[in-house]
Amino acid sequence: MSSPEIASLSWGQMKVQGSTKTYKDCKVWPGGSRAWDWRETGTEVPPSTVEYLEKQGIDVRVLQTEQAVKEYNALAARGIRVGGVFHSTC
Repeated sequence: MSSPEIASLSWGQMKVQGSTKTYKDCKVWPGGSRAWDWRETGTEVPPSTVEYLEKQGIDVRVLQTEQAVKEYNALAARGIRVGGVFHSTC
């Protein structure tokens, strides 16, 4: 399964390739996407989460949203299986 492209990003709205939904915030992974409520985990990525993922051999990048979408889409376009959590109002 490939990672879906983030088709558009504007303040408070994101569209993901292959989904008819418009998200405010979303989680994206190879083969899918879903809405994400940042109140579940906050908008900051805890160092313990980064450490855990890195120990699993996963490359982690924590970026401002516009830059994160550019990086995510560039990796996905190269066929790299990538996932992300995006907050559209930061």
